[in-house]
Amino acid sequence: MTKKHKLAFENLEFLNTQQARPLRILSEYLEPEQRFEEQNIRHTAIVFGSARTKPDHKHYKACEEFTYNLALLSDEIEKETEELFYICTGGGFGIMEAANKGAHSAGKKTIGLNINLPFEQNCNPYITDELNFEFHYFFMRKLWFLYYAKAVIIFPGGFGTMDEFFETITLVQTKKLEKLDIPILLYDSKFWNGLINFNQLVENGLISPEDLDLFHTFDSTEEGINILKPKLIHSMKSIKNILDRKKQ
Repeated sequence: MTKKHKLAFENLEFLNTQQARPLRILSEYLEPEQRFEEQNIRHTAIVFGSARTKPDHKHYKACEEFTYNLALLSDEIEKETEELFYICTGGGFGIMEAANKGAHSAGKKTIGLNINLPFEQNCNPYITDELNFEFHYFFMRKLWFLYYAKAVIIFPGGFGTMDEFFETITLVQTKKLEKLDIPILLYDSKFWNGLINFNQLVENGLISPEDLDLFHTFDSTEEGINILKPKLIHSMKSIKNILDRKKQ
């Protein structure tokens, strides 16, 4: 009797080969897209920051308080625009956990875009189950960070956080990101001003003076919400108007 072989898409050995890499990449686009559509996720506020920040650190506590209030702001914005946004993080511990925890404490769904790493990265317990994602490819994870993003909030962090900040701001500066007015907020002005001399980039002609307007620093929940609120309302109203026109 002739042995029946597996269908190609059932062959896990093949799917993990170099030849099947395009299929794996495509799956990290299509599967998240399907889940986001099922959960009616169209708008997110992204929070980046260190996975190593401990729960007793001031940045952790500040992030938890900020995202709690940001999640409540989504209700207020929904009343004005009929559009709702969700807190989204990289899914791990530290600042990511604090952000998911803050939104979870406000009674909201939260999103975690985890990355499969040999160390450091495990998902935190405050992510909504159906919005808990796992990625192999960093670049596919980054795509989903920004695809629905209406705001990017960055707390102090290491290499990963720097990568996420500079990639986001480069996409805005070069106009490769359609949402050119997306607010980018950096928490703890003392930390960021001590870490990077942004003005020196201007003085040396490496960026334009107006590039410094692409981001804002803030030092309290109230200050951050006051910066974000009008920008988010404007963005969500613009989207609602576009959707309404399409329905006509």
